Amino acid sequence: MQIPARADFTLPGESGYEQLTLELARRWGADVIRDSDGTHLSPEIISAGYRVYSTICIIRQHNDFAAMHPDAQQQTFLSSDPVTAVSDSLIIHPLDGYFTEQFELNDSADALEYWQVWDRTANAVVSRENWSCHDGLVEIRNCTPFHRYTVSFLCWRIWEEINMYNHTTNNWTSEHLRQLDPRHPLAWEYLKGWLENWCIENPDTNVVRLTSLFYNFVWIFGDDMRRRSRFVDWASYDFTVSPAALRAFEAEYGYALTAEDFIHQGKLQATHRPPTPAKRDYMKFIQRFVADKARELVNIIHAHGKQAYVFYDDSWVGMEPYGPYFTSIGFDGLIKCVFSGFECRLCAGVDVPTHELRFHPYLFPVGLGGLPTFMEGGHPEKDALDYWLHVRRALARQCVDRIGLGGYLHLTEKFPAFVDTITEMSDQFRAIKALHAEGAPAVLPITIGVVHTWGSLRSWTLSGHFHETNTHVLIHVLEALAGFPVNVRFLSFEDVLNGGLHGIDILINAGQACDAWSGGNAWLNPALVSEITRFVYQGGHFIGIEEPSAVPGLDTGFALAHLLGVDMDTGDYACHMPWQFETAAAPFDIPETAVGQKSNIRLMSPETQVWAESDGIPQFTCSRFGSGTAVYMSTFSYSPAHAHMFLSLLLALTGQTQEAAGTADNSAVETAWFPESSTLLIMNNADAPMSTRITCPTGCFPVDLSPLETRFLHV
Repeated sequence: MQIPARADFTLPGESGYEQLTLELARRWGADVIRDSDGTHLSPEIISAGYRVYSTICIIRQHNDFAAMHPDAQQQTFLSSDPVTAVSDSLIIHPLDGYFTEQFELNDSADALEYWQVWDRTANAVVSRENWSCHDGLVEIRNCTPFHRYTVSFLCWRIWEEINMYNHTTNNWTSEHLRQLDPRHPLAWEYLKGWLENWCIENPDTNVVRLTSLFYNFVWIFGDDMRRRSRFVDWASYDFTVSPAALRAFEAEYGYALTAEDFIHQGKLQATHRPPTPAKRDYMKFIQRFVADKARELVNIIHAHGKQAYVFYDDSWVGMEPYGPYFTSIGFDGLIKCVFSGFECRLCAGVDVPTHELRFHPYLFPVGLGGLPTFMEGGHPEKDALDYWLHVRRALARQCVDRIGLGGYLHLTEKFPAFVDTITEMSDQFRAIKALHAEGAPAVLPITIGVVHTWGSLRSWTLSGHFHETNTHVLIHVLEALAGFPVNVRFLSFEDVLNGGLHGIDILINAGQACDAWSGGNAWLNPALVSEITRFVYQGGHFIGIEEPSAVPGLDTGFALAHLLGVDMDTGDYACHMPWQFETAAAPFDIPETAVGQKSNIRLMSPETQVWAESDGIPQFTCSRFGSGTAVYMSTFSYSPAHAHMFLSLLLALTGQTQEAAGTADNSAVETAWFPESSTLLIMNNADAPMSTRITCPTGCFPVDLSPLETRFLHV
């Protein structure tokens, strides 16, 4: 393998730290230097012979324009907290409980047209003549005493959320940045002109790194530090709304949206819930708008001889890289910050020329959850290694083109162990990339289908990073699959009904009852149940995890209980005696930590094999149906040991052997077999020495590994 010493690494530079910047560029083998939020590149750095990325957040650097045109700022719908009436009148302050440095009421006539007042107890809209708004207060008349009332209202977002986070978390003291809405005609013309001038004034920039585009993921702050973050959803569309957007939507689709289409009884339209038809229409509407506007920006950048990369985080809503409009934008590259393996796979599979990962931790004093990182008490080298173990196994399956970091480079000066760790990680990345260049890793003839409401639109993701979605069982499944030698496809329920199961060996459905991942009301369609029943009967395999196919209104809790051989009891089986059973030996080891504790699962057939139970309740089962198999798991959480078990399950269902792809008998060790170069990539995921026997097409042999070792073994 030819491994370049200086390539494929993007380094954050910093004025005032020129010597450090150039020294770390040498240590980490950087070929690109970039600026970060709050930093600048000096002429000495720019002229040092490196390619230059310049970071732009197109909507949040224009406070002067926002001050002159406050109606060009972005908006959102919010709902007041419910207030109980104790008489026939009530006064509500809509913004009570919200962070007023983030939000400001929009009570203009244009906005009030879309406000709503709700009697939530009666689930009814209060007629317009029974409420009025004055001086930021809403007075409701003719109330029903002891009913609960809410106000759904439009407000201006007066502090861009990422800037707000950095101020409140990392003690920034600079000006609060506002954000412009490109739907506002004057704002859009201004933004295009600003970008033209910026390109002219920055001739040394090779790549314009757009820190996403126009609309940030939804992050709603409260005024009480006990719940500072009231709501966060990395795939929500609530921050795209405005009276202008609502009017344009109605003109295009022929029907009007209301505040309730966004507020949804105060729950908002979280990505984890199945969408309404109106939300699906609105998402497509926004996606087309975002793609059209982004294409204009990319054309400006290209006209100045520069490349346009986009950062797939922050203001990315409407820019889904697996959506139908993304490729029409014409980006030259996509950059994804990663904490996990599934995020690596998300980036690697996007249809763009260049794929780049931004590693964590970010070079800020405070990291996730307010914990110290580059400050006293922090151990950023440990954080980096923890994330690397996840990313490494995914890179073994599908590599990207580049890696990098972001933040304040000077913070590394007091953390030499971090510098050494990044040096080692970057060397390993280049070796993995070089291995892929000689030929792809072996993949077993197994194709996994993951079916949920969103299908391919949410390939390799749910809504947010691993630490933000780790309560959802499917994200743990994706993290395991990210490092497996199998093919993975993401299907919607509509795809299943339109022949999507062709070529699928194992179909997985995982989630909580009625969420978007389990599927909710999709399972009320008998054609869907029939198609998956046919699939299993004719030799396919189905794995259901947690509450798969669960939906009220059927004769069973699980729509696929007849396949799984178990059902979810929500109280309907009271007085029904359960089947007695004895556990059967599974064809692989099941760690005790992988056995769930659900208390409402009951056996539906004595023919169902129970592989694991807890307090007499089946937790891990296997049922034959026709020529296929259905497996039920009450839970799954990612760990190297659990991933090893899950891969063993896939092999057992399909009758495949481990030799073809190269596997280790120690669950802490993973491998990838590269047949073109006769090389095994061996990864020890444990912080301890490990011994294992590895089986690959050329034989079986023992290997001893040091803690966390990455080894390239030519066999």
